[in-house]
Amino acid sequence: MPEVKTFTFNPFQENTYVLYDETAECVIIDPGCYTPEEKQELEDFIFEKKLKPVKLLLTHAHIDHILGNNFVTGKYPIKIEMNEHDVKLLKVALTYGELWGIHCEPSPEPTVLLKEGNVVHFGNTNLEVLFTPGHSAGSICFYNREHDFVIGGDVLFYESIGRTDLPGGDHPTLIRSITEKLFPLGDACTVYPGHGPHTTIGHEREHNPFL
Repeated sequence: MPEVKTFTFNPFQENTYVLYDETAECVIIDPGCYTPEEKQELEDFIFEKKLKPVKLLLTHAHIDHILGNNFVTGKYPIKIEMNEHDVKLLKVALTYGELWGIHCEPSPEPTVLLKEGNVVHFGNTNLEVLFTPGHSAGSICFYNREHDFVIGGDVLFYESIGRTDLPGGDHPTLIRSITEKLFPLGDACTVYPGHGPHTTIGHEREHNPFL
């Protein structure tokens, strides 16, 4: 059974996830580790659990979700996997970092471009790729059907939704992604978002004021 470890990193309070199962293989999703202490925290967890990172997955490429890309790919022999529509964002991260007063190390480019219907495998675990644009042009989510949870990036939050005033954002598109891709997963599905606490589809269907 896959385990989900959450870290909250960088000035944007971004959620970085490490998913691992009984095989000790793991994937790192949206590495936002920024300070030396945050990078050490991530490294220590992987070392203490004796995990083997096999993939670096991105839900999207806004700066707060990719600050640790260079560190992670330098530390472990893994490559970046993401959707093609956010590659441009990845390439201009340094520029956006300057606007926010954040130093961003250059990120390697992705080697695998994920799209709707792809399945990411690690250990005994499968993650289905859902194409969910709106917060960014290339936002994707990773759904584990067997254990009914989704790593949702900045698409859907606890009683909120992702911003659409950033590059690649579009409000009607985001609402369609939530209602057509995430809501059909069912009310019991747990959502692990890019910021804030986890929630469920059912809670958001009933209580989210933006929906």
